[in-house]
Amino acid sequence: MGQQAATPAPPGAEERSAQATVAAWRQYRHNCELHLRLAPPPAGPVCNRSFDLYACWGDAVPNSTVTVPCPWYLPWYHRGNARGDIGGRRGTPGDTAGDSGAVAVQGGVVARRCGPDGRWVTDDSGRTWQDNSQCEDLAQVQPLQRQAWLLEQFRLLYTVGYSLSLVALLVALLLLLLLRRLRCTRNLIHANLFVSFALRAAAILTRDALLPHGHRRGQRHGHPLQLLGMQAGPACRVAQSVAQYCVGANYAWAMGEGLFLLRLLLATSGRRCLPAFLLLGWGVPVLFVVPWVVLRYLYENEGCWERNEKVAVWWVIRCPILVAVAVNFVVFVRIVRILVAKVRAHQVSRGDTRLRLARSTLTLIPLLGVHEVVFALAGEGEGGGGLRLARLCLHLLLTSAQGLVVSVLYCFTNKEVQAEVRRGWQRCRLGVPGPPRAPPRGHSRPGQRPVAESGC
Repeated sequence: MGQQAATPAPPGAEERSAQATVAAWRQYRHNCELHLRLAPPPAGPVCNRSFDLYACWGDAVPNSTVTVPCPWYLPWYHRGNARGDIGGRRGTPGDTAGDSGAVAVQGGVVARRCGPDGRWVTDDSGRTWQDNSQCEDLAQVQPLQRQAWLLEQFRLLYTVGYSLSLVALLVALLLLLLLRRLRCTRNLIHANLFVSFALRAAAILTRDALLPHGHRRGQRHGHPLQLLGMQAGPACRVAQSVAQYCVGANYAWAMGEGLFLLRLLLATSGRRCLPAFLLLGWGVPVLFVVPWVVLRYLYENEGCWERNEKVAVWWVIRCPILVAVAVNFVVFVRIVRILVAKVRAHQVSRGDTRLRLARSTLTLIPLLGVHEVVFALAGEGEGGGGLRLARLCLHLLLTSAQGLVVSVLYCFTNKEVQAEVRRGWQRCRLGVPGPPRAPPRGHSRPGQRPVAESGC
């Protein structure tokens, strides 16, 4: 059995946290890639040198079993391991001999076989056969595997939520755009909010499809730490950037909804404010997403940009979102106070358009921001593991289903939309042509009342 040198372990290696393990893995990868680059070329046919995201492999001669020391970045590297047998976890392609005594992980090895054709031997699943049983600590690996499985279920949860939201939003958007009687500033802002939710859902689903997932690549029995180094292509990073822009635009349009409602309650005309809201919703996110993309490319160009280890870079995109959430929360409190004051003073009647608009929107404003305030105050790293996972699950559920709730409250249960759908359905059944195009806002035909934008 041949023995090859691998990257040396740093002095004083101790059991590490998850963040420190990622940093140690990156250092191991850097040392390995440098070693493989500087190694002299082979003299004959060999199994090619490589870094398989777990261990560093040099060139191997055909018909040989190659071993390298256990990677020193493993959190349990300094402790002993009761499993010392070689050949089992991935399935041996031939007969193997091994030891059964306990060994320390520092003295353990990872084994591979180089076939007679100069290619690494594979197992029944077509993956390169590799035995890393001497480097495992079952007490640590099994919790990692359970956590990876749980996070995969979370991904499935928000995938279902975003898919349902995307379908509902597209239907709601189609209704608002086809029903010409409903075209006004308020419903155009609703439509832009629907578009932002739909783009957010589509971008996140696309990014997840491009993001490498070990469980979906047939690595169900692979080591969880191998998921750290799965390389993502430029398409995944572009999708990640687009997803971040869509998330920022979504928060901006949610803030726009709150500000527009506040304008209506303050008896301020909203006819000429649409260009300003368009600039707020689609233009402002560019101001912080573009700098974030540049900083990620320069200082944290790792994977699919899904991990945020440099806090300063993360806050470039996180801070504006928190500002939007805070503004929407303040607007929500202001709206509640105005409504309470008007109801107490009997300034509005039950049938008043603005009061109906406020009542319908007040059921939506908390979903657009208040729960984000709660999660922001709770913090991302506080609490125990179970509490943190429960908070993450609730956050993903509320966020992914948010578009579905918005489309239901703003469109499907809206009496004006329902009335227009019924009228359109009756016209289709009777073969009556649709109504003529509405006159420009603020104008009316002879014998007609002017079009009131706030009441559309």
